[in-house]
Amino acid sequence: MSTIGAYFRLARVGWVLVREGVVSALPTEDMPPAVGFAKSMLEPLARFRAKKQARSERLTRAVDRLGPSYVKIGPFLATRPDVVGVDWAVDLAMLQDRMAFFPTEAAKNAIQTSLGRPIEDLYTSFEEPIAAASIAQVHPAHVHGKQVAVKVVRPGVRQRFAHDIEGMYVVARMQERLLPSSRRLRPIEVTRTLEQTTKMEMDLRLEAAALSEIAENTKDDPGFRVPTVDWERTGRDVITMEWIDGIKMNDVEALRAAGHNLEKLAEVLIQSFLRHTLRDGFFHADMHPGNLFVERDGTIVAVDMGITGRLGKKERRFLAEILFGFITRDYMRVAEVHFEAGYVPGHHDVAAFAQAIRAIGEPIHGQPAETISMARLLALLFEVTDLFEMQTRPELILLQKTMVVVEGVSRMLNPRFNMWKASEPVVGDWIRDNLGPKRVVSDVKDGLKAIVKLAEAAPEIAAQTGKFHQELVHMSENGLRFDPETAEAIGKAEARHSRYGRWALWVIAAAIVYIAVTL
Repeated sequence: MSTIGAYFRLARVGWVLVREGVVSALPTEDMPPAVGFAKSMLEPLARFRAKKQARSERLTRAVDRLGPSYVKIGPFLATRPDVVGVDWAVDLAMLQDRMAFFPTEAAKNAIQTSLGRPIEDLYTSFEEPIAAASIAQVHPAHVHGKQVAVKVVRPGVRQRFAHDIEGMYVVARMQERLLPSSRRLRPIEVTRTLEQTTKMEMDLRLEAAALSEIAENTKDDPGFRVPTVDWERTGRDVITMEWIDGIKMNDVEALRAAGHNLEKLAEVLIQSFLRHTLRDGFFHADMHPGNLFVERDGTIVAVDMGITGRLGKKERRFLAEILFGFITRDYMRVAEVHFEAGYVPGHHDVAAFAQAIRAIGEPIHGQPAETISMARLLALLFEVTDLFEMQTRPELILLQKTMVVVEGVSRMLNPRFNMWKASEPVVGDWIRDNLGPKRVVSDVKDGLKAIVKLAEAAPEIAAQTGKFHQELVHMSENGLRFDPETAEAIGKAEARHSRYGRWALWVIAAAIVYIAVTL
């Protein structure tokens, strides 16, 4: 029944996209003629007002009508120009995560339920909200005369997201089934990444833990920090943290008037992000300018740590070598790393892939600094990797998104910002420290740890191997058989699958009729 509900919700999504003129703005090049015909039939249903609006305005209105889940998915899809196209990725990236405030009384109730204490015991004052997004809103408050920021989860947002993500999974499965060429993009894995990151974002205890971890990692870093957490006043639905007095990084004129060195801020921002990624393997994955403040002494303070990303040691090593290869124009090494990491199937030719990488990298070195764009580089890289059947790496999606956003913020501060020149000191130092003799020592230590763990598990492995051998012998003598319950379950599953397929078609038709009549 939940799948049937997902079809109804998807029908509503489709109707909103049609009415707000988003469908009529979709490109039909290289698409089957039936797609173009369907689009021409739906175009008259768009609102007259929408037909006069720019595509970005149509997207904004549609997302506002669809609700919090789709406010989140827009910027997420902006990281995938290989899926939505470069132009659409730009429009989706412009969507702002801003929502209407919910009542202060609802926020107080959520805090009291989460922490199990009256609001008067927790704060000496609790004020009206000053910012609201799809997941939560922020209230100023005071604790014993000290101002704090209190972030509270939006009521009902978890249930709404759980329903909406069902529809997204339906679309991902249909895409893989009906468009085999899209399977390399792994739409189901991408949807699973979105689901996991959003679920984590809705548990504010995890955001508090992320703030604490990054604070430890960056305690000695120059020019960057995060707010401290008040753990006594933090729970699943509420986080209380230090109030930041600073200028938002998107207020360039205010930063300039305060005497800050904008070129230096841009450099510190990108280098801080690369340190967190390469050195720590843990980074703030939502570093848009609204989440970045500059204090009086020039220190950058990053807030809203609901979305974070992690990279393992191997992924960090590959990333550093790829970046350093582009910086030093060693395109053969960049290509080899893609093959070593398993990003590109081994049956392709490394030299041919290096040639394709060179076609991307050389224009970077031949252009002025202000025209070098990470977003454009990623778009070109996606086009090339499509030719070489490179599959989507879910663990890199957040990294790709954040690199584009951070470069955009740095370029906003300094239009002539050269990301590659600013990155070289951090990436170069990491390469020298981790891909030389230190890497050998580190790998030996990791190998010894693995050997010790294997030795500890050896008795259990031997017992399991003996049991498995006995089962194989029994199977070879008596054959492989299903017990009656298993056979019956398989039969029921097959019958249910066919029945749901027929029901789905009827539900879609009924949903379209219902929406057309009521909206």
